[in-house]
Amino acid sequence: MAPVAIKGIKGIVSYDAMETIRNTNEWMGASARAIASYPIFALNPHPIFKLMSAWGRVTERSYARMVIKPDWEIPPIAGDQGQDHIVYVEPVMKRPFGDLIHFRVARRAAQPRKVLLIAPMSGHYATLMRSTVTSLLPDCEVYVTDWHNARDIPVSEGKFDIEDYTQYLVDFMRHLGPDTNVIAVCQPAPLALAATAILAEDDPAAQPRTLTLIGGPVDPDAAATEVTDFGNRMTMGELEHLVIQSVGFKYRGAGRMVYPGLAQLSSFIAMNAETHARAFIDKIWNEARGTASEGDKHYKFYDEYLAVMDMTAEFYLSTVDRIFKKLEIARNEFVVNGRRVDIGKITDVAIMTVEGANDDISAPGQCVAALDLCTGVPAERKKEHLEPGAGHYGIFAGKSWRLNIRPLVLDFIDENIDLPEAGQPRKHRVRGGVAADCGATDPFADSSKIAI
Repeated sequence: MAPVAIKGIKGIVSYDAMETIRNTNEWMGASARAIASYPIFALNPHPIFKLMSAWGRVTERSYARMVIKPDWEIPPIAGDQGQDHIVYVEPVMKRPFGDLIHFRVARRAAQPRKVLLIAPMSGHYATLMRSTVTSLLPDCEVYVTDWHNARDIPVSEGKFDIEDYTQYLVDFMRHLGPDTNVIAVCQPAPLALAATAILAEDDPAAQPRTLTLIGGPVDPDAAATEVTDFGNRMTMGELEHLVIQSVGFKYRGAGRMVYPGLAQLSSFIAMNAETHARAFIDKIWNEARGTASEGDKHYKFYDEYLAVMDMTAEFYLSTVDRIFKKLEIARNEFVVNGRRVDIGKITDVAIMTVEGANDDISAPGQCVAALDLCTGVPAERKKEHLEPGAGHYGIFAGKSWRLNIRPLVLDFIDENIDLPEAGQPRKHRVRGGVAADCGATDPFADSSKIAI
């Protein structure tokens, strides 16, 4: 039997083994919940039965969420007339590996600020940015890249690596037109920069108006972290051998080589195991006491955090090799379809970088490196911001985003677009302050340990 065939079979066995473990834990949780909930046990008031039922509910829910794509569930937007406007999620461009979607606000005129929010393809669905989308919708027309789970994409659709990803971004930007304001969060920041450079050279009229890069590894060596330096500690052969598997027979993408979402999740949790273990135990106690609810912040957070997606092997490996090892973006040596992409070709796009001072995923210095690469952009059209005390999650979805960064980004967009007369004069938004006390806390809201 050929070595490739043997590797493929072993990969499928490993993939299905992980899925079997997940299924088993989900079944054990459901069984414990059901058994401990029998009325007969009410005759014996021993707390073990409540704890058993609570453990079962939390365990069943946790392991079931790992294979479910969350819904967007964007709440209605309040209008000027006292009416709520329903938000509809509509596909604009449908592609095999990802769609361009639009959040259409019913009965509202199109907003002058058109925003393309580029979501990461790094183990979680684009819905991880739900709060970011929700915060932008009152002021912007919001579009998002909605990447697909590789396990559900048939092998017949072909490969998908960082060059294909970059071309997707080029196509999405070109479709939306030159009045677009691009916001790229984390992983896609360097590739959004490359896509903009391609448009600058091939189709200058289609370039976005502004480009905001948030916590992205444009130059991973500028301030190495445990995450960005991971690829340097292993050879590509070791990495491929350890993490790449074949999708099992259960899914449409059976046989496709992927970096499994479950494997990614285990590494995410291992980064901050103590915090996650404590949250899991606290949730069990809350369930046992009867104080848990569907609206609980822990449930909302983990429903999203545990929902992971597979990445194509070629995308994951090419990202590690070319972005982190060879530093092709940082050195301005990135190649797409055999042609070098010159970031210096960008001349008509205003660029802003945002970093968190406590970000240990993409540390300060990695993202701001983009400004030095954009040699063709005038200094007055470049802006950088370092958010004090903010971790990775906080700079795009946490308190830091809500109170400080979002107003800065909107001001940056307003400074570089032509607003209609109704939008004049521009007023700088209030920044800073403290979060309102809503009677509950979210220990993960600004956690720098949340990997994305």
